[in-house]
Amino acid sequence: MTKKIQLPADSPMTRKSFLFGVAAASFQIEGGADTRLESIWDRFCAKPDKIADGSDGLVACDHFNRWEADIDLIEQLGVDAYRLSVSWPRVMHKDGTLNSEGADFYVRILDRLAEKNIKAFVTLYHWDLPQHLEDQGGWLNRDTAYKFAEYVDAITKVFGDRVHTYTTLNEPFCSAYLGYGVGVHAPGLSGPDEGRIAAHHLLLGHGLAMEVLSRNSPDTDNGIVFNFSPYHPETDSEADKIAAKAADDLFSQWFIQPVMDGKYPDIIDTMSAAEKPVICDGDMAIISKPIDYIGINYYTREIIRASDTARFEKSEAGPLPRTDIGWEIYSDGLTEVLLDMHNRYKLPPIYITENGAAMKDVITPDGVQDHDRLGYYQNHLMAVHNAIKAGVDIRGYFAWSLMDNFEWAEGYAKRFGIVYVDYETQERTIKASGYAYRDFVGSRTKDVIHHAQVG
Repeated sequence: MTKKIQLPADSPMTRKSFLFGVAAASFQIEGGADTRLESIWDRFCAKPDKIADGSDGLVACDHFNRWEADIDLIEQLGVDAYRLSVSWPRVMHKDGTLNSEGADFYVRILDRLAEKNIKAFVTLYHWDLPQHLEDQGGWLNRDTAYKFAEYVDAITKVFGDRVHTYTTLNEPFCSAYLGYGVGVHAPGLSGPDEGRIAAHHLLLGHGLAMEVLSRNSPDTDNGIVFNFSPYHPETDSEADKIAAKAADDLFSQWFIQPVMDGKYPDIIDTMSAAEKPVICDGDMAIISKPIDYIGINYYTREIIRASDTARFEKSEAGPLPRTDIGWEIYSDGLTEVLLDMHNRYKLPPIYITENGAAMKDVITPDGVQDHDRLGYYQNHLMAVHNAIKAGVDIRGYFAWSLMDNFEWAEGYAKRFGIVYVDYETQERTIKASGYAYRDFVGSRTKDVIHHAQVG
């Protein structure tokens, strides 16, 4: 197993113009729950048997109190950028006015990042909807999209020119389908059509937020982040191939095609009226407002087979090694996804905004060893390199995640961090993968500029 990260010497990723960062999200690391409103994840965690280890995000990594040291830690990793998210419940009051104390928390973080020359990639919604809005229907209520735009308007005015790049939504698929379709994420609702209703309102919220960002922050790069997997048929049968295409249409293209082309995939035409979201006049024009970049999160592939009772069903038949969370390790799938999207759409520049793995860490006298994770990063960075060589315009890569944290429905049992967190003492320790990432990022060279000779 490799103990360092290596890419071909001619790779654009070995140049300083290619951006490298680390990523985290508010609910997963902040804690400080007594200084903000209740979120849907607070309520979800309080329900029996929803979180694997029975934990919650009330303290998490205590980043709310330890943010200064955590930014020093990011500086130690030598990265160019930090992708963080704003907690909507922390910065807004129930009456829709700005919570200035909550906003100031992020202003201090942004100012400290600027002092250290670390670019701030700010996600405006990473799943932590205020509970009082969920009580009014949450993302099943069209009005939530407009509430989101109001929040974006308020917080971006405060942030001013401190932000390098804004993301409207992180992984709307997860918010919609996992939260409202199958109920394994907050708010824990399930229904046959609710996922598509929530998805449409999330995408509408994205478009409305883009309109706000174009006014309030025209000099930043503004976009959206999707999670993608390749959907492979379990067998070569025609039925499995049709099922795999349906999964791709409903889980991937359902989100990117409205943004890029202003329409849902053709599979919508096979749905009954009850299955379709209500699309009002002008919605698709709002959703498809031009964006400056797309973020792509990648972790694994999905294997799909035909079903007698649904359009498709997932198979567990994949033969490849798996991470500690049970996901197949399939680095070629990242290249596949990038090329597929590149060939389907006229894309803006791309950032790989999340990529990483939950692995078993081994604590030794010499530090935290996680060579399986290091191998994961090596192979997936090569997958990004291969996509760039094939013509995909990729500008940067973010490791998920900066540190071990609250891994949603898995609680604290699964560790994705390149920094180890002892949850009892809150001590942080850079893992072997973190040191390798630091060393690779630090080894990049300046771009060679060739000047044409005159005369």
